[in-house]
Amino acid sequence: MLSDRFTDILRLDVLLRQSSSFFLLPSSLIGNKTMTPEVQQRIDDLVKQHKILVFMKGNKLMPQCGFSNNVVQILNSLGVSYHTIDILADPEIRQGIKEYSNWPTIPQIYINGEFVGGSDVAIELYQNGELQQMVEVALAS
Repeated sequence: MLSDRFTDILRLDVLLRQSSSFFLLPSSLIGNKTMTPEVQQRIDDLVKQHKILVFMKGNKLMPQCGFSNNVVQILNSLGVSYHTIDILADPEIRQGIKEYSNWPTIPQIYINGEFVGGSDVAIELYQNGELQQMVEVALAS
């Protein structure tokens, strides 16, 4: 019995070594949370404080990645006022926001305290007119 398990382990080892790809589990699945209660409170306060908030790389005047720039261009085209948080300037927020939303990528858009999504979601919502409606409702409330 023990030799069968050892043989199975060796086979698995050989298969893994032959494979050119591997999988990493997101920290949310393995319980590796690093956000402190203080960081969570900071994020809560920011999300509640601003009707339209974008956590991004850079800021609306100088986006530091293409995806963040996409979101800035979309919101600018809607002509609305919004606030940005540069996650590159704050490592705690950079990691914490991913745990807060359970969304692994940046940028992240919040409207009226609700997580909307990232760049791809913003593009889709903008193209079908839903983002304009969400923004109008947020600013009217």
